[in-house]
Amino acid sequence: MGKIERDFIGYSNNYPKFRWPNNSKIAIQFVLNYEEGAESCVLNGDRASESFLSEIIGALPYKDARHMSMESIYEYGSRAGVWRLLNLFKNYKLPITVFAVANALKCNQKFCDQVLKDNHEICSHGLKWINYHGISEDIERSHMQEAIEIQKSICGYRPLGWYTGRTSENTRKLVAEEGGFLYDSDDYSDDLPFWSKIINKPHLIIPYTLDANDMRFATNQGFNTSDHFYNYLVDTFNTLYEEGKTSPKIMSIGLHCRLIGRPGRFEGLKKFIDYILNFDDIWVAKRVDIAKFWINNFPYNLDLKNEK
Repeated sequence: MGKIERDFIGYSNNYPKFRWPNNSKIAIQFVLNYEEGAESCVLNGDRASESFLSEIIGALPYKDARHMSMESIYEYGSRAGVWRLLNLFKNYKLPITVFAVANALKCNQKFCDQVLKDNHEICSHGLKWINYHGISEDIERSHMQEAIEIQKSICGYRPLGWYTGRTSENTRKLVAEEGGFLYDSDDYSDDLPFWSKIINKPHLIIPYTLDANDMRFATNQGFNTSDHFYNYLVDTFNTLYEEGKTSPKIMSIGLHCRLIGRPGRFEGLKKFIDYILNFDDIWVAKRVDIAKFWINNFPYNLDLKNEK
């Protein structure tokens, strides 16, 4: 495979003129990352304990040993936080997309059953919650296939979307070559979907976010209180809503059960939902619905310039 050129141009301020369904100015997309049970842990055959995205900022991995505090922090997400979040979206009757790690799905059938009952989308978040940088292409491909098969066996359908999170240079090529995905979200370069053509078949990208994301509760100089999170989300919404009068965009919100699911942070998310529901011209959608809308209304154009 030849070198993939980077794209610094994109839509170049020449955004398509359209409206989201119901004449909406903005598409709102809530993502719930479900990783609990698939994190790095020697019980899972890993070489060290998890060190990423927890209350212990800057945690060091314990080589060949369990980190009992880290394990219990992740378990809070699946035991308590996830139900607080699922109940919230159920009460508000809002659809979400779950970025689900396959090995995490295997650890909590009751969660899977509830997500299916509530008609949310399950997008694959890979087989294991690990960093794929430096992992061989063959291993990453086999992990992708195993993740798909696990989801099919548990949920009854394969994922139509993909998000690794911590990718290798081969990830997008592997997703596109697999052939069964409508989109992937391993990208942060735009506020609208775009077509990537790194193989002969065009591939749809629905960019995600690391800024309107509760992961910043677990990073240096990130969010500290629920109001920090709420204010950032409101400011993001207001900017995109105003732009949406002429150029509609997507606002993605990234959530984690063990982070925003904590009581002291949860209220910021709830207040944000209360805020946006004052607007009639917004579309709260699953990621797969955004993908289908884009495919139907903006099919790949051979002359399209914003390729990646």
